[in-house]
Amino acid sequence: MTQVKKSFLKLGFISSLVFTSIISNAQNSNSFSVKQAVEYGLKNAVQVKNALLDIQIQQQVNKQITAVAMPQVNASAGLTRYFDIPVQSLPNFISPATYKVLVDEGVKNGNGSPITFPNGGNFGNIAAQFGVPWIANAGIDVSQLLFDGQVFVGLQARDAVLKFAKKNVEVTQEQIKTNIHKIYYQLVVGKKQLGAVDANIIRFEKLLYDVKEIYKNGFAERLDIDKVQVQLNNLTTEKQKIENLLAIGNAGLKFLINMPQKETLALSDTLSETFIKDNILDESYDYKNRKEFQLLSIAQQLGEYNIKRYKLSKLPTVAAFASFSKNAQRSSFNFFNKGDWFSTSLAGLKISVPIFEGNKKNALIQQSKYELQKTKNNIAQLQQAIDYDVNTARVNVKSAILTIDVQNQNMLLAEKVYNTTKKKFEQGLGSNQEIYTAQAELKVAQTNYYSALYDAINAKIDYLKATGKL
Repeated sequence: MTQVKKSFLKLGFISSLVFTSIISNAQNSNSFSVKQAVEYGLKNAVQVKNALLDIQIQQQVNKQITAVAMPQVNASAGLTRYFDIPVQSLPNFISPATYKVLVDEGVKNGNGSPITFPNGGNFGNIAAQFGVPWIANAGIDVSQLLFDGQVFVGLQARDAVLKFAKKNVEVTQEQIKTNIHKIYYQLVVGKKQLGAVDANIIRFEKLLYDVKEIYKNGFAERLDIDKVQVQLNNLTTEKQKIENLLAIGNAGLKFLINMPQKETLALSDTLSETFIKDNILDESYDYKNRKEFQLLSIAQQLGEYNIKRYKLSKLPTVAAFASFSKNAQRSSFNFFNKGDWFSTSLAGLKISVPIFEGNKKNALIQQSKYELQKTKNNIAQLQQAIDYDVNTARVNVKSAILTIDVQNQNMLLAEKVYNTTKKKFEQGLGSNQEIYTAQAELKVAQTNYYSALYDAINAKIDYLKATGKL
């Protein structure tokens, strides 16, 4: 073989390895450990996304609260066109003066008689027009809140409210994390159970072959073949059911972590008894490790702020204000040429003193106290619930571990019995019925073992969540 040919072959081999590696990586791109599934879920789950949005919403609310305590500046401008200038009716003050001059001078009327005041001296009213067609104004107003008890308490509570929103995210994440662990390991146990069913199918396929051979030699009945075939069919049906449940569980896990259903999801983690048995004898736990307890503690703090807020609402509010404006009046739209603009400016202090509001504030204070007491009651109840959850989970884990050990021993014994029974049958020393019985007992032992395994991992997850260590 020439050197060039060797080089091409070497290059082709390397290219093949690279291509195979690329394909392999592409196929394993959605192969998740339980840790990776949790990370994906916490990043993409809708519940978590919405909880994170609540933080951003609260940040904007805090900005609104801060804005109330800052100076408020407003500018305004206006232009008014009067198509009909306002008219006001006024007492006729011109006619009396004219009549007085005439009377004093002795002027006579057309009849030659002296002019006199009308009877009763009532000269009526005259209509007077006030204003001009065009009016323009512009100004700026400034106000500053100096004291408002409710606003100041709101400023103090901003950090606590934001902390509440952030802690709610952690509570949501913990619940998502718990559910992911349970579904993930349910699928892992289901895969192990499927493997056991496949092994049973292989056993019965071998048994069916052996029985058929014995039947050919005249040492078995057709009924024996049918019995084995029935058992094999039942195992095939059981396998289909498990596969369907695994497919549904896989879809449920993708839904939980918000992965598109069209994408593939493979599980890379396995489940060992060591994982279940580790760190279950730790008797210590702290209420403060539970996210729910932390959340209620913040809620208690907010309740105290609420009482303070309503108490301070009884105090006067103080605000300073100032204003400056200019206005002009024109007979025509001619504000840009030379003309008078009249200025107005003022400054002041406004004090608002609550005197009587129908006992509304006292009712709000009392209501807030009741709400705070409810929160304290919930904290006390949560402590009892945590104690119950921890003790129950610890008992369940210990019981499940004992059950696993027993069922694992039973499963090994059932396998041993089946293998011995099968050898006796192959040697002509046993019956088909003994094999069927041994296989049925093996199947029950396997089912019990995997059921105990799943119960144990669920109890372990519940224990870790109860102690705040998940």
